[in-house]
Formats: sequence, structure tokens, C-alpha cells
Amino acid sequence: MTPAVRSLVAALGPGELPVYVYDLAALREHAAAVRAALPDGVELYYAAKANPEPEILTALAGLVCGYEVSSGGELAHVRKAVPGAPLAFGGPGKTADEIARAVGLDAVRVHVESEHELRLLAAETARQGQDVDVLLRVNLPLVDGTLGPVPLAMGGRPTAFGLDPAGIDACLALLASPECRRLRLCGIHAHLASGLDPTAQLAVAERLVDWTTRLAERHRIRLDEVNVGGGMAVDYTDPAARFDWTVFGTGLARILCRRPGLRLRIEPGRALTAYCGWYVTVVLDVKRSHGEEFAVVRGGTHHMRTPAARGHDQPFTVLPVETWPHPWPRPAVTTDTVTLAGQLCTPKDVLARRVPAAGLRAADRVVFAMAGAYAWNISHHSFLMHPRPGAQFLA
Repeated sequence: MTPAVRSLVAALGPGELPVYVYDLAALREHAAAVRAALPDGVELYYAAKANPEPEILTALAGLVCGYEVSSGGELAHVRKAVPGAPLAFGGPGKTADEIARAVGLDAVRVHVESEHELRLLAAETARQGQDVDVLLRVNLPLVDGTLGPVPLAMGGRPTAFGLDPAGIDACLALLASPECRRLRLCGIHAHLASGLDPTAQLAVAERLVDWTTRLAERHRIRLDEVNVGGGMAVDYTDPAARFDWTVFGTGLARILCRRPGLRLRIEPGRALTAYCGWYVTVVLDVKRSHGEEFAVVRGGTHHMRTPAARGHDQPFTVLPVETWPHPWPRPAVTTDTVTLAGQLCTPKDVLARRVPAAGLRAADRVVFAMAGAYAWNISHHSFLMHPRPGAQFLA
């Protein structure tokens, strides 16, 4: 925890928990360092799906070049939070209404995921009399199997994301027709995997740039932009081990040096905001079950689904609370390890399993780190109808 977060958490009353605490100064410092590590010719967009809190979006304004959105709801939400900021509208299954809204806004480019989507977009631009920049999202194979295990594969195999490379030629022919006269093809987009280190990310970027170059040469067209997506690794087992943006930026500079005039774009989400958020809760009870100890905390995976979705233990810190308001003995952990579980009626409601927390007691506070991305916004909020956690933002 940053000192500002620790002070705030200590001052919160029991009725204010659970709560999300975001250190916006830490976020801005981290985003500025990321931006500084990137060479000229690389644009930094923030993937709003990671955490769309308006305060997060506005804190990043001026530090990112734009925002990536993946639904009509995100499109409207981000445009309201940061008016005028450039937006990239991606994601499969865009509806006709969503496409119409995107076409009607300024500074929105569209990542096209299929030939049908391209035709919908072309028809809408003709109807509105509006020109739109597009990138074709392609589902390329991963780099010859040399990446090793991929935590989350978004491409390189059969998925609903992007265009099969075999369908690119048909889309390029369509883009050259009068039907698409209001569409300007700028380049290629591919988000193939998440959880990659800098070496793997650079291998993906190099492959995508080479593929795009060959495609442009074969069709005798200009493709000035390549969007390599996000997916920079975040290690929940070691919060201090962060993605090496300096190594990544140096590698991107080498790629650009060999291809004058090319513009690269990246769209990190988790790797920008994960470290600026904490989920703070309180231990309600400690109990033993079949030889194991469980600490039941207020809240759970309906507030922060990430550890259940990814199968990891969320890192945490215990802040002891000495006050115990009851006359009976205080439940406490008596062994070396404990499982931190939530209040839901499902055994999957676990935030950390068999982790060291000797001496943890009921009424102590637990502060889960790395909760600034894919936490509240992807959780199943309505299950059992528990109240929404609060949110505190430190400027």
C-alpha cells in the first residue's frame, strides 16, 4: 500500500467496508512512466474494459493518446467522461445501433471484426454521410508455437475474435468498392494473447508488422498503422514484478526503425490500472472445517471476481484491529495458513486459498492489492443481493 492508502484505510469506519480505494496519483505516475518508455511513433490507448470508473478515465487524460472501447455502453460512457478524446471501437458482435452511434461521433475509429460488420459500417456511413477510419482485426496464428504457455489466448486458434486471414482479401476487395467509399482503411489490428512478457509481446508485434507489410505489398495499398493490442503481463504472485516497459519500448523502436512511416498502437488495460487499486474488507468470522481454517470476509468474488476467474490467490495485507466488541472469545487463525472466503453460497467464492496469515482474527482488516483492473466491473454483483462496495479516490 502507498502511505496515502494506508492512512485512509486506517481511518475508515467499520460501516464503510468493503470499499475500493484508488490512488490516482500513483496511477498517473505509472502511466507517465509507461508513456516515457515508448518511442515516437507508438500511441498509447487505454482499454477501458479493465476499469471504466470515470475518475480512472479522467486521471489518464493527457497521459494516454485515446481509449479503446468494446460496446455501445462503453462508447457513450467514455465519451461522457473524457469528451473529445480519440476512441477506438472494437469487439465482436457490434450491433447496427452501436455502429450508428459510433459513426455519429467524432474521433472514433472502428476495428472491424467480420465482412458482415464491414458491410453494416459501410451502409451506416453512407446513410449518415460520414467518413470513418477503420482497422481490420485479424486472427493470426501465434508465433510458431514459440511463446510457450499463454494465460489467455484471444487469437491464433478458432475464436470469435477477428477475421480469419483467409477472409482478408475479400474485405480488401469490398473496401475498394463504391459501397465502402466513406471508409478509410488505416491498418491492421490484432490482439492475440494476454499475459505476455516483453519478449513475447515483441515477437507478436514483429510478426504482425511483417504480415501487414506483406499484405500491403501484395495488394499495392498503404497500411500505415498496426495495432498490437494489449495483454502485457501482470503477475499476481509477485506484485513487485512489473512488466518491463523500457525493454518493450526499446524493442518497438527497433521495429519502427526498420519501417519508416509506420505507426504502432498498443492498448493495455490491466497493466496500467491494476496496481492503483485496493479492495478493503473486514474478517467476519474464522472457522475450522475438516482440518482447514477459513476466514470469512465481508464481500467476496461478487465484488472482485478476478481471483476466481483466473484461479490465483489475490495478494493482500492484514491490518490488525485491536478492538473486539463482544464478551466471548475472538475467533482467530491458529495454524500457519488460512483460506479467505466471501459471503456467497458457493464454494467458488474464494479470494485466496491456503495462504499464510497466522494470527488473523475476526474484525481485522484485509487489504487486497492489485485490485485496480477487472475487479468490480466484471463481478456478478446481483448474486445474493449484497450491497455495492464503496469507492474512495485519492487525488
